[in-house]
Amino acid sequence: MNKVASVTILFWIMKICATTLGETAGDLLSMTMNVGYAVSSMILFGLFLGSLAIQLFSQRFHPVIYWSVILTTSTAGTTMSDYMDRTLGLGYATGSLILTTCLLMVLTIWHFSEKTLSVSNIKTVKVELFYWIAILFSNTLGTALGDFLADDSGLGFLGSATLIGGIISLITLASFVTQLNRVMLFWVAFVLTRPFGATFGDFLTKPLENGGLGFGTIGSSIILTFILVAFVTYASRADKITTEIEQQ
Repeated sequence: MNKVASVTILFWIMKICATTLGETAGDLLSMTMNVGYAVSSMILFGLFLGSLAIQLFSQRFHPVIYWSVILTTSTAGTTMSDYMDRTLGLGYATGSLILTTCLLMVLTIWHFSEKTLSVSNIKTVKVELFYWIAILFSNTLGTALGDFLADDSGLGFLGSATLIGGIISLITLASFVTQLNRVMLFWVAFVLTRPFGATFGDFLTKPLENGGLGFGTIGSSIILTFILVAFVTYASRADKITTEIEQQ
């Protein structure tokens, strides 16, 4: 039995919601609560390891556990990226390049080991570790890339979210009308949903004078938490019904 979520339209909606919440929650801890990027990264990375351990020891797919790990990779990725780019002074472009290299290395080793990068057959601990390491790097990369587009490129928060959203739409269209490799399209889309969430999260939190909606990190995090909890609850009920049918 596959231990990760099936790739459906609902999956992508929840992924974007989780990554946007990861951006606002990460900023809430590191900036609003003034914990700092380094300490926040250690706290959130610890939460990621805890949720990952539960996921690895589970015997089947559980929506609550799975999306908890996705959320912790996103929050940890936000603060780790900010620590690299701002505290260490690497900058968004350099940080994005380093993280892109790390992600490509993980995917290359995964493919060399398993001869595939498909996420439709995640059943062993080894493959699942590759899966989650790749997700952690992709979510960390997404923060750096989103900040680069929003700040350094001059597009702003809404412009960056619109650009990335357009690219994601083209990838979705390509999956229906072209013969391009579906696994490749999945990972490109998966990486891009993170900077989309990052820029959209900044759009929600930043003040009106800075091009945002001014909800702040607290207000945005509360709104996104309710939305994500609703989706996870729906997914959990659907999974329970499916399991009951299979057992009959």
